[in-house]
Amino acid sequence: MKAVVFEKHGGPAVLEYQDVPEPKAGPGEVLIDVKATSINHIDIFLRRGMPGIKVLLPKIVGSDAAGVIREVGTDVSGLQVGQRVTINPGISCGRCEFCAAGFGGQCTSYAMVGENRDGAYAELVAVPAHIVLPIPDSVSFEEAAAAPLVFLTAWSMMVTKGNIHPGEDVLILGAGAGVGTAAIQIAKMTGCRVFATASTDEKLARARQLGADFLINYKTEEFDKKIRELTGKRGVDIVVDYIGADTWVRSLRSARRGGRVLTCGATTGFAPQTDLRQIFFRQVQVIGSTMGSHRDFLDVMKCVLRGQLRPVIDRVLPLREARRGHELIEARAVFGKIVLKP
Repeated sequence: MKAVVFEKHGGPAVLEYQDVPEPKAGPGEVLIDVKATSINHIDIFLRRGMPGIKVLLPKIVGSDAAGVIREVGTDVSGLQVGQRVTINPGISCGRCEFCAAGFGGQCTSYAMVGENRDGAYAELVAVPAHIVLPIPDSVSFEEAAAAPLVFLTAWSMMVTKGNIHPGEDVLILGAGAGVGTAAIQIAKMTGCRVFATASTDEKLARARQLGADFLINYKTEEFDKKIRELTGKRGVDIVVDYIGADTWVRSLRSARRGGRVLTCGATTGFAPQTDLRQIFFRQVQVIGSTMGSHRDFLDVMKCVLRGQLRPVIDRVLPLREARRGHELIEARAVFGKIVLKP
């Protein structure tokens, strides 16, 4: 089969479109004929190389997948060949203390498709049957591949851990990213007032179409000062910051007394400057989140499959052009997700 593989870490040029052996469905697994996958920042981090994380090479990344079941392994029930499906990108054991408490995203052996096992930048992918979710004919493969990782991440961070509720003010940084487009929609569906930042007026206009109420171009304005102005010096109830080093201090300043700063990533660096006074004097809560539980996945995908939440797709590229997709994301020339089709 054809797949996009990298055999060493580096820039987008290390991605190669080539022939690789076909995977098989082992016990408790299904083999999916991939109709669409999508690019996430985890793919880029793994390609570049991540300090402290060993990536077995050669590697096929890709955490999101939608397609048709080609083969069902032994010990699998409730799924059948020919069924249209998508997947939960995260794999938890279901047995540890965290899984037992409903916090699968904190599982002691948590793994991800495309990181701890080969992913969906390929014509076929084998995955555990318990992470597979059937999808209706009304949802395209492209939508079903663009939604899972970013909507699961945003939902778990904001709803499950962040305890977002109607009437709150929510600041979402980097509104043009996949998680940002998901976070805006979740905040609006919950009944919040949304403040969104982006690097261009074009991206901000698209954020408004998703429901953002106030728009801040962080290239031309200091967003923390603008937030204080817009809220009468109060600050917002929730800040969603997955940018990291470049924005962290301003994010803390943007939160109200007793507010929450939610983080699920650090695309500009993992070691930001932190003024601890902004946390303890103002009693700001900092809440970290990575992916989510399978219940979170089912809850948010129910909203996606019903059309209450819609993944934003910037463009669809052939799988062989994965390198170009990575380049576009690293250049911040994208609003929403890039989908790849084998």
